[in-house]
Amino acid sequence: MSELTTNGVAAERAQRVLDELGTVVLGQEDLLRQMMVALLAGGHALLEGVPGTAKTLSIRSLAMALELRFGRVQFTPDLMPTDLIGVNVLDQMKREFTFHSGPVFTDLLLADEINRAPAKTQAALLEAMQERQVTVDGQTRPLPAGFTVFASQNPVEYEGTYPLPEAQLDRFLLKITIGYPGAEAERAILDRYVEGFSADRAETYGIKPVLSSGELVGLRQSVATVHVEPTVRDYITRIVRATREEPSLALGASPRAGVSLFLASRAEAFLAGRDFVTPDDVKMLVLPVLRHRVVLTPEAEVEGQTVDQRLAGLLTTIPAPRGAEA
Repeated sequence: MSELTTNGVAAERAQRVLDELGTVVLGQEDLLRQMMVALLAGGHALLEGVPGTAKTLSIRSLAMALELRFGRVQFTPDLMPTDLIGVNVLDQMKREFTFHSGPVFTDLLLADEINRAPAKTQAALLEAMQERQVTVDGQTRPLPAGFTVFASQNPVEYEGTYPLPEAQLDRFLLKITIGYPGAEAERAILDRYVEGFSADRAETYGIKPVLSSGELVGLRQSVATVHVEPTVRDYITRIVRATREEPSLALGASPRAGVSLFLASRAEAFLAGRDFVTPDDVKMLVLPVLRHRVVLTPEAEVEGQTVDQRLAGLLTTIPAPRGAEA
């Protein structure tokens, strides 16, 4: 079987996961697709939306569709690093320390309201996200191969929050903004509740496992074979470098942002059933990949501009490869 055929079959299986999620999470197609992009690219995602927009439901459903372990941590100001990664406890009978693992030892971790935890707790999560491991009392312990963080934060409630440092934000492959579902989808949500569905009870979701954790590893390997032409790689580089020259941005995107855009674009192309990346794949992911990696100048903020507006405007000034070039 050729690589193209193999990737096509693998992409169909990934699409089946999205189809299964769409039966439970209604009216949030962009959210589900971008979550799948992050998972296939081996990255983490920051979800921003008001309460009640299916963030927890989406992540829990994704774990069920992939037969992955799901863990949730409610971040609070008094949350300690040991509450997250685990702690060594002295066994009085054996007179030796025993490690009690924390909730990070899972496959999909929902870090709920991550910006409510202090910096030292966020720093503990930083190692887990970057290295897929945690260090307790000098001993390093690996996390599961599929470990992925989906963190949520509320754009409305700012009181009692700790801004995420740039180093933490840069570890998220995507920042996904979540809006309200359309009127038809919102009505369909009520119909689901009439039929017995409840977001608080996973047994009512009706999610059927589509893939296993081992098969997810295979999908990621397929994504890594997606081809990116030199002209498209140059296009990614020009976009990232342009953010550093944009007058309305006080902080441009780092080289890691270019790598993230490259990886996410390959995952998007794979989901579309292609074994090559197009400029449109890149354009589609510029906002979720870069919006949390750049900072507006104070003057731009006073004028009421947003990061998304500036990135979208910047994108129109950078010519994309066309035809045979791409």
